Amino acid sequence: MKSKLCIALGLLFCVFVAAGPLWCADPAKTIILATTTSTQDSGLLDELIPVFEKNTGFFVKTIAVGSGQAMMMGQKGEADVLLVHSPAAEKKFMAESYGLNQRLVMHNDFVLVGPSQDPAGVKAAGGAVPAFKAIAAGSALFLSRGDDSGTHAKEKTIWKAADLNPEGQSWYQQTGLGMGQTLNVASEKNGYTLTDRGTYLAVKKNLNLDILVEGDALLLNVYHVIEVNPAKWPKVNATGAKAFSGFMVGSEAQEMIRTFGKEKYGSPLFFPDADKKEGDLGK
Repeated sequence: MKSKLCIALGLLFCVFVAAGPLWCADPAKTIILATTTSTQDSGLLDELIPVFEKNTGFFVKTIAVGSGQAMMMGQKGEADVLLVHSPAAEKKFMAESYGLNQRLVMHNDFVLVGPSQDPAGVKAAGGAVPAFKAIAAGSALFLSRGDDSGTHAKEKTIWKAADLNPEGQSWYQQTGLGMGQTLNVASEKNGYTLTDRGTYLAVKKNLNLDILVEGDALLLNVYHVIEVNPAKWPKVNATGAKAFSGFMVGSEAQEMIRTFGKEKYGSPLFFPDADKKEGDLGK
């Protein structure tokens, strides 16, 4: 009996779907996707993944964390494919041969949001770097994700460009949370935070935060899909990862990305880029 149970568990990966039946998926058809929280919080993956699963027969297990954590999962062979937005960390990940076939998927942008009263006067600052300097000069509350995500990496880039180190300052608080939750904290505390536009628009109705700084070239936010290298981790689902990567840059997914959010928010939350060169983005 025990041996039969072990065999069954070895052959099948079982998932219980809430309000639904217990069902099992062949491990060879199961893909672990490690991705940034913005793709989950914005609702984009809720649109894309069911189509991919229907088209291919694969089942996608999504783990939404910061981009840095997603790449750590890839480095440990704990994910099959990544959807991330942290260019510097991605470059290192690829250079160390943890990833294969880094492919441009889409972009949107980061925006600095805060209370409509704008106590630090960032709206009139004239860009991301002057805005961060104004926040520091006024000791205005700033909520950082502090989670090694792509958003956190971009935030640190801006602080560095401003020649400032906010670590340890009483007005600088790290949430250690995803984007949606960090926005909620910033709203509750009347603080500033850096966010991707997609997540902000998706949860805007529940926030007391306005977009105060946008349109700066420094705020471009680019997403790539990367397959985890099976030469490093032979047990990763390389076939599934390749299928998902191909889907994300294929015409069907790219069209879905192009229109996602347009009807509800008046503009799309992301812009498809599979047919573009990275140097042309944001122009």
